[in-house]
Amino acid sequence: MFPYNKITLLISASLVSAAYPAFAQPTDPETTELSTVVVTEQADTTVTEGSKAYTTPATDSATKFKLSPKQTPQTVSTITHAQMEDYAMSDIQHVMASTPGVNVEQVETNRTYYTSRGFDITNFQTDGSGMPLTFGNQQGDIDTIIYDHIDITKGANALLNGTGDPSATVNMVRKRPTEEAQISLNGAAGSWNQRRVEGDVSGKISENGKLRGRVVTALQDKDSYLDRYSANRNVFYGIAEADLTDNTMLTVGMQYQENKTDSPLWGALPLVYSDGSPTNYDVSTSTATDWSYWNTKEKRGFIELSHALANDWKLKSSFTHIDFSQDSELFYVYGEPDKNTGLGLYSYPSAYTGANQQNIADINLSGPFQLFGREHQLVTGASISHSNVRQWSGYGQGIGTSIGDFNAWNGQYAKPSFDASTNDGRHKHDQRTGYLASRFSVTDDLSLITGARWTNFTTEGVSYGVSQDSKGNSDVTPYVGVVYDLTANYALYASYSDIFTPQSKVDINDNVLAPVTGKAYETGVKGEFMDKRLNTTLALFKTKQSNVAESAGSSGGKTYYKGLDLQSEGYEFDIAGRVYDDLEVSGGFTHVNIENADGSEAKTYTPRNQIKTMATYRVQKWKMGAGVNWQSDIYTTVNSYKVTQDSYALLNLMAGYQFTPSLSATLNVYNVTNEKYYNSFYWTQAYYGAPRNAMLNVSWKY
Repeated sequence: MFPYNKITLLISASLVSAAYPAFAQPTDPETTELSTVVVTEQADTTVTEGSKAYTTPATDSATKFKLSPKQTPQTVSTITHAQMEDYAMSDIQHVMASTPGVNVEQVETNRTYYTSRGFDITNFQTDGSGMPLTFGNQQGDIDTIIYDHIDITKGANALLNGTGDPSATVNMVRKRPTEEAQISLNGAAGSWNQRRVEGDVSGKISENGKLRGRVVTALQDKDSYLDRYSANRNVFYGIAEADLTDNTMLTVGMQYQENKTDSPLWGALPLVYSDGSPTNYDVSTSTATDWSYWNTKEKRGFIELSHALANDWKLKSSFTHIDFSQDSELFYVYGEPDKNTGLGLYSYPSAYTGANQQNIADINLSGPFQLFGREHQLVTGASISHSNVRQWSGYGQGIGTSIGDFNAWNGQYAKPSFDASTNDGRHKHDQRTGYLASRFSVTDDLSLITGARWTNFTTEGVSYGVSQDSKGNSDVTPYVGVVYDLTANYALYASYSDIFTPQSKVDINDNVLAPVTGKAYETGVKGEFMDKRLNTTLALFKTKQSNVAESAGSSGGKTYYKGLDLQSEGYEFDIAGRVYDDLEVSGGFTHVNIENADGSEAKTYTPRNQIKTMATYRVQKWKMGAGVNWQSDIYTTVNSYKVTQDSYALLNLMAGYQFTPSLSATLNVYNVTNEKYYNSFYWTQAYYGAPRNAMLNVSWKY
């Protein structure tokens, strides 16, 4: 039964107003003027394509209310279409690495974790709909060619979307059809034989413009700075919109992405020698064999139906089907080598296949209502999600065989048969959610967002011989956010949310960890300048959580976890937009402190301080830009030995020229100073990030 006793009294007025919208009170002239301001603000488009802006005038990713950044009571970073285009951000790793307060924990070539404010980001959405990452990490790259922009909402986004993940929620907003015809073709070439072509065609299909469509595709092939590693990627996206009536629009679409990689890393390099001293290999060093591979494929179909009701109310429903599969033959290396002989590393070859099918349905109702002579906003809805996971593992003959002198390793190791033993898993995950929220215009300067979300999460099945059955995981998570306009340029804000996050990570016995519970607080100052084209946020945040998954070791090539009680607190400054004519900036500074329940330092692989900046200046036909990512030192412990990575900075430069109104070229140079650094200490193995490299893009647009 829905536990009503946990819902705050603050949303009771929302229920009353939703039930009796016809008894609205008339507004006086001052109220009418306020209503006009609110409607205008919500009418601002969230589309960033076609602009050169590094910010957006409005976003609905945090609350489902289309609000300006200043009126959103949480920190939201937006990577716009212009940023992705200027700096050739063709995959989600590059986008997240450019986002203030976000860490990209690239533990392997094909598997990546993301963290923010000390915790894993597992809630990735497309157009506001999605489920938590099944295994807590992203497997394979996500290409960004099909997205208009990407919103990253920091903190516990527990009001409407997802599961209250206290780190951040990533919402990837798709490109939509345009009524005006447009064509874009792009070719790119870069270091290590990187080659990429893109095509994007959009416009009306019917003469009256009531049927519109768009097709986007990308092909990419590249070698790597890593020995033997290569990858190619195929992307296709098609979408159509049909105005069934003046008030009803039907949208259907599909997207497809296939990643194929040869000689990928499974695990990474040892961090210490057998005597405890830190290793120091060439940047190109890889433990992968010449026969290993890891391929992924995702097919996604979706349908949306939106209908405009009377009095500016809107009913919207959506359904998404996702089919993800992977196939791999991999080579893992474990142990600590001798510094002089290179001996001491051992093999763990294995083959894996897996599939994950997801169905996600959502329906919501939103619109304005009158109460106490003022106009307010309400949204309510429900979603159902189902995930069906199938896994198979085949372990190679010869596990534990020495690979010999690693200093002379060239990836040649006889491919074994993968029948030493086998295991599998079949389990299902169901999530049901109901949500209700209102945005109250308390005064001309004060707004209040309040609501709650009910979540029920169940799992059933078997994973590698261990039951995954878990039922009765349900809770209500209230949310309160308040914004007070100090002046036309500044606003104070605060927000609070409960946390309830079902987990998919398992302990040493392959049992799924119980949900994370906790509380999240955020407060700060928002700024809005340059005719709303420049936005700033100064935020203070604090999160307390119980049963947070933390890596506790590995067994049979799989990582297992334990639950910890953690506290995270810190502050963040974000800036995005136009500083003055022709100069766009994006960036921020983040400080975070993470402690265990006893006050000791936790998650030491997370930098306590980081700076991310990006600036682009346009003058006549030229554009020039630079980006700097700096992070403080981090460390990890391997067999009681402490391994430290000192603070470092990465410098990226960009220059472009507009030859004609249609033809342009952009050159990006990454890691200009050729900094040597580890990608991550999230695990007790790691590999080096890319050295200096370059990419040239040539684009033609009609």
